[in-house]
Amino acid sequence: MDKCAYENHKTTQGKIWHFLAHEESIQSYLVNALIVILIGKFLLFPVLGLALGTDFPVVAVISTSMTHNEKFDDWWINNGAWYEANGITKSQFDKFYKSNGFNKGDVFVVKKIPFDELKVGDIIVYNVAENTEPIIHRIIAISAANNTLQTKGDNNIAQIEFEKAISENQIEGKAVGWIPVLGWIKVIFITIAKLF
Repeated sequence: MDKCAYENHKTTQGKIWHFLAHEESIQSYLVNALIVILIGKFLLFPVLGLALGTDFPVVAVISTSMTHNEKFDDWWINNGAWYEANGITKSQFDKFYKSNGFNKGDVFVVKKIPFDELKVGDIIVYNVAENTEPIIHRIIAISAANNTLQTKGDNNIAQIEFEKAISENQIEGKAVGWIPVLGWIKVIFITIAKLF
């Protein structure tokens, strides 16, 4: 007889531990997933947010506005004219962080950075009144005179109106780390929520 069997646990705590750690059932997997989500949301994210100085220490990409879908040179042929017209050359852009873009479902670690340390090409996370989710786009211009900056999604044809004057208090931080694919969990939940 298996010593780790459910029936051999004499206490409620032992039975719960068996259910969580040893049982291979859909119910056990779902409860474990829920526990991981709750620990992440209510313990890990707040601690990370405190350490990184932002309310959004980890952000999942939920749109394709920064996706390139092609090699950099091909992408530049199709999109470079807009950047050149706005004072950003191909060689400058090629040196930017994530110059080949990134995909829906990717995740970024975000850190609060003083406004005067941000530069053109940085990827930032910021809030706008029109959106419930934060925006993650690239800085394309900075106005030190009035402490505003402008962003653009690499895959967007042009700027969205709210991107033309982003104030310092809207900025949650700068993307400092990248993890591919992990954000699909959030993308799936958002997609399901929109159905109801």
